[in-house]
Amino acid sequence: MEALTQAWALLHGWVFEHLVEPLVFALGLSTYMEQAFDATELVLIGVFEIAILWAVLSALERWRPIEVWSDRRAVRADVIYTFLQRLGVAPLVFFLLLTPAVDAFDGWLRMRDIVPLKLEDAWPSLHQHPFLSFAVYLVILDFVAYWLHRAQHRFEWWWALHSLHHSQRVMTFWTDDRNHLLDDLIVDACFALVALAIGVPPAQFALAVVVTRMIESFSHVNARLTFGRIGEALVVTPRFHRAHHAIGIGHEGDYKGCNFATLLPVWDHLFGTANTRGGFAATGVRDQLHGRDYGTGFWRQQALGLARLGAALKPRRRDRTPAAHDSITP
Repeated sequence: MEALTQAWALLHGWVFEHLVEPLVFALGLSTYMEQAFDATELVLIGVFEIAILWAVLSALERWRPIEVWSDRRAVRADVIYTFLQRLGVAPLVFFLLLTPAVDAFDGWLRMRDIVPLKLEDAWPSLHQHPFLSFAVYLVILDFVAYWLHRAQHRFEWWWALHSLHHSQRVMTFWTDDRNHLLDDLIVDACFALVALAIGVPPAQFALAVVVTRMIESFSHVNARLTFGRIGEALVVTPRFHRAHHAIGIGHEGDYKGCNFATLLPVWDHLFGTANTRGGFAATGVRDQLHGRDYGTGFWRQQALGLARLGAALKPRRRDRTPAAHDSITP
């Protein structure tokens, strides 16, 4: 681990010194040098993520595809979303931007003898076991992700944005990042606030984001893979998550869908939202079968999402038949 850390630091320093620093000086933004140094590392993380995903998951899709398409133009926009999300590393950016505000609020509380309880304050031994603390934080954040995902399906205004993610009929590992930008903004801000509230160290939060997104990309892969009863119970697999995207299954019913978990299927089993019947059903949203357009290009998808949001927030007129007590006697 020490050798890997040193190698990463050398790579980060070389890229910053030879590529980023000259550009920052050329643009006259030398006052932002510290932020540029941090941003360089975030972008490098994204580059490695995309490279690993493309090398491994595209091979799986060629090996055992669920569906084979002659036209993959529908995937192009998803690739754009992936580069925007992974290279921007939005959750980490929110974490860094919100840290000063949360620290200031924490100081304000302490000045009034109110000490916010962080997880490591309640469980001091976590300081001594970084792997254990990372596992605990990862489980907590995954629990939060489960309920945020259910909220995305439960509230009509949020589903108006999130439905873009489900509208992909040609689902691949690139589909993971196919989200409306406003949807991403809300989710990333919630994650960053929760992480700061429980005291997740920045390095561990960064690692948690990378691990979570790698597994999320894997769960969207267009590959006919099974892991047996034990494997399917331990981690969200492509078969488990495909049911969540299936037309008429993944976003309907009493719970407005099923299989909401991001990493650990245990949450769906605990709260009654698991669908383990298996199979690899067609993906999409039911209203697409009746002609609803979710757009094929990036900008149109964003515009249509905002239009759906506006319609969902617009007060609805209720037709009301006058009752007998409503009549006015002259």
